[in-house]
Amino acid sequence: MLASVPVPECFFILSVSAGTFTMSNPLNEFAPAADADAPAQTAADLTEPAARKRPKPGERRIQILQTLAAMLEQPGAERITTAALAARLAVSEAALYRHFASKAQMFEGLIEFIEGSVFALANQIAEREQDGAVQARRIVAMLLHFCEKNPGMTRVLVGDALVFEHERLALRMNQFFDRLESQLRQSLRQSAEARGSATPTVDANVLASALTALAVGRLHRYARSGFKRLPTDNLEPALARLT
Repeated sequence: MLASVPVPECFFILSVSAGTFTMSNPLNEFAPAADADAPAQTAADLTEPAARKRPKPGERRIQILQTLAAMLEQPGAERITTAALAARLAVSEAALYRHFASKAQMFEGLIEFIEGSVFALANQIAEREQDGAVQARRIVAMLLHFCEKNPGMTRVLVGDALVFEHERLALRMNQFFDRLESQLRQSLRQSAEARGSATPTVDANVLASALTALAVGRLHRYARSGFKRLPTDNLEPALARLT
C-alpha cells in the first residue's frame, strides 16, 4: 500500500497577476488572503500611479512571459501570434522585439522557467529522501502538481504550443523528458540495489521508462481535456503499481 506522496513545500508558479515569478504551496489557494490591517485603496491609488509608472528593467520581459503563459491556458491557444500577444499587452509588436529577438525566444524563456523549477525541486527531493523508490514517486508527483498549477506550461511540455514554432523547441522538450527519465533511473537503480536485485540497471530502466510514460500520458490527457482531467487524479495507486 503506497503511503500518501508528499509534495515539496513550494512550487514555482508563473503568476499572471504579479510582476515577478513567485512561489506558492500547490495545496493552498493561489492568492494570499488580504491583510485586514492594510489601508484601504482609493480609486486614485488604483489609477493614478499606474498611468505614470514605468516598468523596471526586466519587468516587461517577465510580463510578456506571464501573458504568453496565460494565453496558452485558453481554448484554441495552440498557436499564438505576436500580434495577439502584443494586443493583450496593449503594446506594439516592435515593443515585444525589444525584449525578445523572436517568438521562439519567448517560448525558450518559458522552457527555461520549466526546467529550472522542475529540476531544482527534483534535486531537493533527491537530497532529502533516502529511499530511491520514494524519490521517484515524489518527483513524478511534483511534476504533475507543477503542471496542474501551471496549465499553460503543460501545452509547452506536451508540444501542443510548439507545433508551428522552431523545431529546436520541440527538441528541447524531448530533452527535458530524457533528463527526467535519467533522474528517475538513477533513483530507481539505487532502490533496486538496496533490495538486492540481481539486475538493478535493467529494473531501473524499465520502471523509469514506465513512470515517464505515465507522466507524459497524464499531461497529454490534461491538455486534451481542456485542463479538466487533472493529472494528479488517482495518482497514488498508479505509482504504487509501477514502483
